[in-house]
Amino acid sequence: MPLSELIRFLIVDGLLIAGTFFVLVAGIALVRMPDLLLRMQGSAKAGTLGVGLIILAVAIAYGTYAAFTKAVLIILFYFLTAPVAGHVISRAAYRSGAVMWDRTTPDEYRAAIDAEESAPES
Repeated sequence: MPLSELIRFLIVDGLLIAGTFFVLVAGIALVRMPDLLLRMQGSAKAGTLGVGLIILAVAIAYGTYAAFTKAVLIILFYFLTAPVAGHVISRAAYRSGAVMWDRTTPDEYRAAIDAEESAPES
């Protein structure tokens, strides 16, 4: 096995291990965090990074320009949409009255919602 191929396999293995670790952390965050908003934050950030690293590892393992281009586009799309989707879901859950952890302070969003609701309609 040539040295360049060995280095590529080591990079792929490292990326897969790191990606798997972050996906595992995201799964643990879903189980261990006390309320919905903290679960969303913990799983969205770690899950996004983990999936990105795994897709990058697959692209490097294939070793073609087409696979690398597709992987970069997938990662870019995922990095742009996953945090936005997490934010929108968290905001909808908050507005619908999801129970928050009793030690969640300060609640700055509540003040913004109250100001929005009390403002006169134009």
